[in-house]
Amino acid sequence: MTPDPNDDLTQSPHRTSRLVVKLTGVAVDSEQTSQGMTVAATAAATGLDVSLWLTGEAVWIAVPGRAEQVVLPHAAPLADLRDALLATGRVTVCTQCAARRALTAQDLVAGAEIRGAASFVEEIVAPHTTALVY
Repeated sequence: MTPDPNDDLTQSPHRTSRLVVKLTGVAVDSEQTSQGMTVAATAAATGLDVSLWLTGEAVWIAVPGRAEQVVLPHAAPLADLRDALLATGRVTVCTQCAARRALTAQDLVAGAEIRGAASFVEEIVAPHTTALVY
């Protein structure tokens, strides 16, 4: 079998150039949420293109003042991680999840957006993309 030149790691610093992280919990499972956000922010700091998707109760992270309420010892504040991701990547709130909580774009921190499942699928099937769910 002939090696695929696109799979040659010497051609690119990262086999994956884009990371999509989907979070589904907050507050009740702040450790899992913190882990997902820490991974996303760390990936962004290394130069990867990062997209953070907030679903279920995790949508509250995109509402001003709500991420600040989650405190986890020995972890970076969720608001700081969120803000770092807003500065370097994309933060998206699930359309249905926002609607179930009566949230609109005006309710979110600056830079966060509301998008649907088709946009999520488009992101996760893009070439050189890795998707993680927390």
